[in-house]
Amino acid sequence: MSTAPAPGARNGILSLTIKDKAVLYAAYMPFLLHGGLFIPTNKPYRIGDEVFMLLNLMDEPEKIPVAGKVVWVTPRGAQGNRAAGIGVHFNGQDDTANKKIETYLAGSLESDRPTHTM
Repeated sequence: MSTAPAPGARNGILSLTIKDKAVLYAAYMPFLLHGGLFIPTNKPYRIGDEVFMLLNLMDEPEKIPVAGKVVWVTPRGAQGNRAAGIGVHFNGQDDTANKKIETYLAGSLESDRPTHTM
């Protein structure tokens, strides 16, 4: 999984590429009402910040635009060597990203993930 600012990006625009199903599974947050992703980043964000990302899944030719809100922050140097990054809750206006992610992970999500919603 790699993140890089989109060309000419502001702090709130992220470009995220996920090419591996296991990485997608680890990053996906199905317990959020419209879905969400953990995005590794060292940039400073605060809970509630609006972000826009261009998501590139597996080998799809088109990037999926996704708007969301930061719902948690793991700072650099977090206890337990956790990766620095942010949890982004998709805003739900366009569920293309969530549907594609769930299609890729079909059968994997029911196994051991919590089912509560936020």
